[in-house]
Amino acid sequence: MDQLEVSTKETKSPWGAPALAPAPCSLADVMSEQLARQLDEEGSALSQCPDFSPELDLAGTAEADTDSDLILAQMLQMQFDREFDTQLRIEEKKFNGDSKVSISFENYRMVHPYEDSDSSEDEVDWQDTRHDPYRAVKPTTTPKKGFVGKGKNITTKHDEEICGRKNTARMDNFAPEVHVGDGIGMDLKLSNQVYNALKRHCQTEQRRSARLHEKKEHSTAEQAVDPKTRLLMYKMVNAGILENINGCISTGKESVVFHANGGSFEEKIVPEECVLKVFKTTLNEFKNRDKYIKDDYRFKDRFSKLNPRKIIRLWAEKEMHNLTRIKKAGIPCPEVVILKKHILVMSFIGKDHVPAPKLKDAILNSEDMKNAYYQVLNMMQRLYQDCNLVHADLSEYNMLWHDRQVWFIDVSQSIEPTHPHGLEFLFRDCRNVATFFQKAGVAEAFNVFELFNTVSGLQINSDNEADFLAQIEALEKRNEDHVQKSGKKIFSDTYEGSPPQLNTDDD
Repeated sequence: MDQLEVSTKETKSPWGAPALAPAPCSLADVMSEQLARQLDEEGSALSQCPDFSPELDLAGTAEADTDSDLILAQMLQMQFDREFDTQLRIEEKKFNGDSKVSISFENYRMVHPYEDSDSSEDEVDWQDTRHDPYRAVKPTTTPKKGFVGKGKNITTKHDEEICGRKNTARMDNFAPEVHVGDGIGMDLKLSNQVYNALKRHCQTEQRRSARLHEKKEHSTAEQAVDPKTRLLMYKMVNAGILENINGCISTGKESVVFHANGGSFEEKIVPEECVLKVFKTTLNEFKNRDKYIKDDYRFKDRFSKLNPRKIIRLWAEKEMHNLTRIKKAGIPCPEVVILKKHILVMSFIGKDHVPAPKLKDAILNSEDMKNAYYQVLNMMQRLYQDCNLVHADLSEYNMLWHDRQVWFIDVSQSIEPTHPHGLEFLFRDCRNVATFFQKAGVAEAFNVFELFNTVSGLQINSDNEADFLAQIEALEKRNEDHVQKSGKKIFSDTYEGSPPQLNTDDD
């Protein structure tokens, strides 16, 4: 018994002296004013004690005793959390380095609820957003059965507020360029009608943006070319067909013309100065010009209304064939070098990078103007009778004056007289030519009716334009019926010695 008492006395709690339970007191003692004053004095004396601190220093002496196991455990845990977060922050900096895209270890940090944030702002380089009070809360969804609650408190999935919140949440699925804002955080409720209108608008804007982007990337604009056309031009330079491409010298409704220095192609001498006629791929100028090609028997079978981009290549090919036919008849015109898709390389009409002026802009004396008129008259007759072609867009804008000679250009729309509107186009050309030379003061110039009869060899007697055109339409109708019955092609569409076409794959 004595040994047990000795062992009890020698045993001492490692956590300090145990807290003694307060002695019970009566209700009268608790309510006494003297006891209340005594407790207040003891509390103030305890708060003034220098050893009392909300956060005890663990680096103190080992003899420091505490009366609470909970406080000691919390202090140890907070110290461990600080060390863990410091090490985690070092690892995060080491892992990310100088990369612009960083990986955050925020989810692995130990954020203690009792930690007193006395650290400076420089040390805290992260932010805990797991308990952000301003974070948007996703709307709760109804169960699969489609309703919640019972009886009068039942709420279906068609409830106005639930549908409104769902529509607001669905706006997050819109395209990134659509700024929807923080509708969920504001508890915004969108009706089905408003949401569907916004959805249709976003889809329309996406399609419009895609069309504009494609049009910008795949179209030939004023004095500029699209990437595919630029690549074709570079290939011509790399193949040695052209030495270099110098720049744009002319722009028109249907094409952009560039000046270039020629090289060589398959042992064929390319002219020293060339032009690249790049047909525009915007299609705007070709929508109303299919009448020049869809009724031309040479290209009628290959014409497709559903593939307009290939119509442009067909347009370039048509100009190549027309120029070849005109050149073989001895009529002054550019010489075709090569055709590659919608790029036509021709000889340059001019000298030393200076293009020949249009007949409209050329400064001619009366003798030269008279000489030019007779040249144009002769060229129109040979074009109609020898080449079996009608220019269909002949005017002072499509004739050049170079070396005291008139040159025909822009013959992509030229057609044969058997075209359903061939004679009408010829009459229009005659009217343009007669009007220009009569205004220029050429006394010998025929009027439009005389010029038409001279060029075509027909004898239509009328001085009234309406009556004259009526007879022309009657001839065209009779000629069209004859062509359909006979089914014969009067003029061959290919020539020996036609310029080559590079073999290129379709887009």
